[in-house]
Amino acid sequence: MKRPEPVQAIKQRRDAALQSLLDGVPYIQFMGFRFDRRGDELTGVMPYQDMLIGNPMLPALHGGATAAFLETTAIVELSWAMMWDRMEAGENVTGLRLPKTIDFTVDYLRSGLPRDAYARAKINRSGRRYASVHVEAWQDNRTRLFAQATGHFLMPPKDD
Repeated sequence: MKRPEPVQAIKQRRDAALQSLLDGVPYIQFMGFRFDRRGDELTGVMPYQDMLIGNPMLPALHGGATAAFLETTAIVELSWAMMWDRMEAGENVTGLRLPKTIDFTVDYLRSGLPRDAYARAKINRSGRRYASVHVEAWQDNRTRLFAQATGHFLMPPKDD
């Protein structure tokens, strides 16, 4: 009988797979986005930087930075979900193609303050060719969203 894999080895394998996904997108490093993983759940983190301010008079986060953060969170969540089953089956998940954005609609609910922002994406539907994702972003209080978005994505073929 084969012994189960140690928990630490599983955690390291999952963390390495997530890091390889993030390292494959230079824009994530440029913007400083991070992703915290708890099991299969991801939380996007956009650490505050002065370059993210769009209106210095308020000051408020730039709408483009907010939209990019939400879209990146949606794509990473979709990719992570695609990778999960393959990764758990022991397959090599490096170099997988990312979903492509079909459309992405952002609702700006209030000004983003000059502090860290967080986001979580929920996959509403994911088929062979198409996926729909909803993303919510907050800063200090999970129940006080400052932005949310819905996106539709073209999924890469499974044989890649």
